[in-house]
Amino acid sequence: MTPPYVLTVDAGLKDLRAADHLLRELAAELALAEGVFGCTHLVRDGRPRVVLSLATPAPLPRERLSARGYEVTDGAPDAVGRAVLYPGVARLTGTLTVAELLARSAIDRVTVLGGPGQPDPHTPLVTRDHVRPQWQRGELVLTAMPAAGGRLTPFEVPDPTPCCADH
Repeated sequence: MTPPYVLTVDAGLKDLRAADHLLRELAAELALAEGVFGCTHLVRDGRPRVVLSLATPAPLPRERLSARGYEVTDGAPDAVGRAVLYPGVARLTGTLTVAELLARSAIDRVTVLGGPGQPDPHTPLVTRDHVRPQWQRGELVLTAMPAAGGRLTPFEVPDPTPCCADH
């Protein structure tokens, strides 16, 4: 369930890594509590970019965000944000079972890319300390992919190789 106070912060960012960094920086600077949801959203209008949404149980200091030169608006830009900050994210490190991941965090469900239904709750999931679920129809869903040894790993890798990096 999303907290009642939601703001979108547009800092003119171009990539997810910078957006993740800014979300963590803002959470620390604003001393945001554990129950915060911080998401990234891809905006594909005339000026493609990544914007942030912050959902909190208490009002955010909008003026502090605006003072940094960010465009701040009420609400989230869409309903499908990629969660970077969410309850329990700090406890999703190392290898956990699917059941442990769900019990320790706000993630509602795990799906496996190309797989039918839900994975077995006892399946090990190697987090790589980088777990980025997405909102889907009001649920926070982690997409995983099969890994060696019958394990799973989050679909999104922590340090992706940029396209065309070898030429």
